[in-house]
Amino acid sequence: METGFSFKTAASDVLGNLVSAIAEFVPRAFTGLVVVLLGILLAKIAEKAISTTFDKLHIDDLLERVGLKDILGRLGLRQPPGQVLARMVYWMLVLLFTQSAAQAVGLTAISDAITAFFAYMPNVIASVLVLMIGMVISRFVGDAITRAASESGVEFAPTLGRAASALIFFVVAVMAVSQLRIDTQLVKSVVLVLLSGMAIALALTFGLGTRDITRNIVAGYYVRKLFRVGDSVEVAGEKGILVGVTSLQTLIERDNETVAVPNKIFLDKIAKR
Repeated sequence: METGFSFKTAASDVLGNLVSAIAEFVPRAFTGLVVVLLGILLAKIAEKAISTTFDKLHIDDLLERVGLKDILGRLGLRQPPGQVLARMVYWMLVLLFTQSAAQAVGLTAISDAITAFFAYMPNVIASVLVLMIGMVISRFVGDAITRAASESGVEFAPTLGRAASALIFFVVAVMAVSQLRIDTQLVKSVVLVLLSGMAIALALTFGLGTRDITRNIVAGYYVRKLFRVGDSVEVAGEKGILVGVTSLQTLIERDNETVAVPNKIFLDKIAKR
């Protein structure tokens, strides 16, 4: 009889505790559901407000002119900047209200995970901003070098511009990864060694191996400033009509034939027009 009485008491206690737990959980679950639904509603309103503001003020067009749309495209985002920002705000608000709902229900693991995510978000935002600014700078520098090299008559100007742009972007990418609290010391050391080696190699190359080529390229820049195609020129005993200036040579036409003279002659000899 005692065993049967104990079993009934235990079963009654378990059932009572279960009913009490359900009675406590249902209001919290309902509160959490209301919070989530409210968060989704407010997130939708915020998303719509941001999209409408960008459309009315034509902010997307302005950002497209400064190249932000192309940068987002490189990051895999094909939508206009306004839609990207609106969608980000939407999910941030949904996560924020989900965190509040998880706390109300008592799901501390989910709440702590979302809290950790929001604590890490400043690093992600800083990394993205560094990457985007770096892409703008690398593109600007690459275009500037390409234009300057083209005006100097360097035939491989586009390649030189792309190389400079890629180098700057690589350095910026390492900085962006550092913002994510990822140790990049080894990468920085390797890059420093490589850049130092490249600098020494270029210095030796321009100073020794390709000294004449460098002089011709530099001289070609001044030839274009002083003379124009169609001018009658005379240099180092060669007289004729200037028909073109390449990276290394000046082309002079005389007696129905074209003579190519090194650009550096214009620095070493007296040139007449």
